[in-house]
Amino acid sequence: MSTRSIRRSDDDSDSPELTAVQAALAAEHAAVYGYGVLGGRLDGKQGAEARSAHDAHRARRDALARTARDLGERPVASNAAYALPFAVSDGPAAVRLAAVLEDRIAGAYADLVRATGGERRKDAAGALREAAVRSARWRGGNVAFPGLAERAAGADPAATGPVEAAGADGTR
Repeated sequence: MSTRSIRRSDDDSDSPELTAVQAALAAEHAAVYGYGVLGGRLDGKQGAEARSAHDAHRARRDALARTARDLGERPVASNAAYALPFAVSDGPAAVRLAAVLEDRIAGAYADLVRATGGERRKDAAGALREAAVRSARWRGGNVAFPGLAERAAGADPAATGPVEAAGADGTR
């Protein structure tokens, strides 16, 4: 996933905290997009859970954009569209996508927890916890270390890599 940003200075050395904030923001952009896609495939209780998650990711996205500005940087912009890891043509595929999105968000927040301290670390840990809980609900089970599963030995990178930026027609 692209973490485009417009630099305010010629200094190429981002702080680890700013880099992690921008990466988490980019992941939230992708999650908001993904929930927009999958939400139309779910109804009833799952549809309500998807709407709730969509709202939560929008709120986190907005908070991270404010954080990037507070750190002196323009927030990374959302891409026009994102290529999904698989086709989402029915409810079961939508549920699988929701679990994947939450796993990826958890990874971004695990990195942010490591890169920051104080109140920002507390907020990032809360976001990591929320993503892990949502992922477990969508999947019907949990993982030992939410946000770190994609880094496990033998993990299939295609199954756990980031949602990629794509053109509006779905091509790269």
